[in-house]
Amino acid sequence: MIFVTLIASLLIAAVSIYQFGKEAKEYHEDRLERKENAIKEHINYILSTTTYPLSTENLPLIFRERIHELANIHGLEVNIYDLNGHLLKSSKAAFSVDTINNNIPPSILRVLRSTAEKRYVDLKTEDGQKFRSSYSYLKDTKFKPLGILNLPYIKDEGYYEKEQRNFFMRFGQVYSFMLLISIIVAYFLSSYITKSLKSISERIAEIRLSQINQKIEMHDSPQEINQLVRSYNALVDDLDDSAAKLAQSEREQAWREMAKQVAHEIKNPLTPMRLTVQSFQRKFDPNDPDINKKLDEFSKTLIQQIDTMSSVASAFSSFASMPAQQNENINIVKIVQLALEIFNEGFITFSAEEQSIITRMDRTQLIRIITNLVKNAIQAIPSTHPEPLVEVSVYREGNSVKIKVRDNGKGISVENKNRIFEPKFTTKSSGMGLGLGIIKNIVENYHGTITFESELGHGTEFLVSLPITDSDLPPKETDNN
Repeated sequence: MIFVTLIASLLIAAVSIYQFGKEAKEYHEDRLERKENAIKEHINYILSTTTYPLSTENLPLIFRERIHELANIHGLEVNIYDLNGHLLKSSKAAFSVDTINNNIPPSILRVLRSTAEKRYVDLKTEDGQKFRSSYSYLKDTKFKPLGILNLPYIKDEGYYEKEQRNFFMRFGQVYSFMLLISIIVAYFLSSYITKSLKSISERIAEIRLSQINQKIEMHDSPQEINQLVRSYNALVDDLDDSAAKLAQSEREQAWREMAKQVAHEIKNPLTPMRLTVQSFQRKFDPNDPDINKKLDEFSKTLIQQIDTMSSVASAFSSFASMPAQQNENINIVKIVQLALEIFNEGFITFSAEEQSIITRMDRTQLIRIITNLVKNAIQAIPSTHPEPLVEVSVYREGNSVKIKVRDNGKGISVENKNRIFEPKFTTKSSGMGLGLGIIKNIVENYHGTITFESELGHGTEFLVSLPITDSDLPPKETDNN
């Protein structure tokens, strides 16, 4: 809209300049022609009343006194030439006659003689002034040419230039006002048009597969916007259905994978148990003097495999159903120190920026997080490492408490980084790989996050972020023993 206003204003200005120029040109042409006709009528009167015979040679005598009268009455310079273009008489003063052309240029004479009207207007510019000079024939009473009348006319552009300046001054004021109005109207018009689009854009930016997305309700919008809203609402419905189906599929797939893993882990001890029982059955001899020793070995083997199966079942149970949370106000720093006391490794260090950072959560689950992370850090360091190190630090950042566990072990390979929190994934020769999955579950239940950075051959750093809540309440006393 602003662009259209600007273009229209430029076009109006251009047309106005052209129109002023055209009007000025027509005005001067008409004025010169009127002056010429008036002077010719006056000259014809002088010729009809003179006592001198009408001839070219007598023109200087006829107009000897009357030419100045003509110039003064009509306000124009008057020059009279013979038919060959030589100057006969001029209304200019005697001292300035030499400054005018004493002869008409041959080109003008040719044009004048060839035109049907026997009239020619010459245009030229001298010293910045525009001149129009008309040339026409003087005739006697019998329409016989006597001489050539020349009327130099200086174009006075002052009036039109003043009118043009005044016009553009008023035009600039009106244009500025219209431009301001255009900007205001364009702003509110664009705001009205884009208001619905902005709302839809914000909703689209907020759309997530993992959350309930709100539909848009609009009733007074244009038809095209309503169609876009209907398409968006249909997309939200489809997305919710897809999210539900995806979640169901992921749960089913996770439980299928978990069931396969548990079945595999249970089958592992069953095979040696079966072989042990069959071997004992074949070799059983009541009279064998070492029967008690063999029976003891047989029992220990079975108990060992049963314990393995029991640990598998306990790990699966812990992951499948987390224990009920017993939330309480605890000192994070103190609980982390308490969790580290069970480790005997001397290369474990602890640091905290504050003595007390209070939040509300389950004390046992926080200990479980620290224990699992530190245990993994210890196991990630090769036994041949010359300077093993596990650093545990706690600090506050905004409304969150950060728990950092860093080791200088072997690190995590690129292909394993995306799978590190998978329930059944592990790079160790023992265990089910449920530890980090359980930790992630605990942290997210408290609306926190767990991330890690790792460089192969240099170590890994896990960072747990938990929101600080109810920090104004005192912590519950804990037993450090």
